Amino acid sequence: MNDTQVTLVGHVATQIDYRETTAGPSARFRFAVTPRYFDRRKEAWADAPTSFYTVWARRTLALNLAGSVSVGEPLVVHGRLRVRENPPDGEGNRWCSADVEAISIGHDLNRGTAAFRRIVKTDTPLMATQNAAVV
Repeated sequence: MNDTQVTLVGHVATQIDYRETTAGPSARFRFAVTPRYFDRRKEAWADAPTSFYTVWARRTLALNLAGSVSVGEPLVVHGRLRVRENPPDGEGNRWCSADVEAISIGHDLNRGTAAFRRIVKTDTPLMATQNAAVV
């Protein structure tokens, strides 16, 4: 498969939109990426224009994302880039959007610390375990 894979470093721009669907959990958020460069004329670091991406997460990644990430936090996102060209609106304006189907998402540890908590999966649902203890 010839997917375009990207790794983006930036900040969460919107609340996580988490939903339970028939295909399983799904989450999305807008991600702001602002490149920095050294301006030789000014002898100082400067920000280039910010690009915004819609990041999509599915299944377990969506569930863990919703419980771990807030607006403004620095993240590293790795996934498949999808560029959508939308049909003209009523005024004839065309626009494109860049989506990333996330494979992996994590906090950027260059900007802070994080504490990892592994999720423990059980073969038996919690209610079955509680009912067996009562008997």
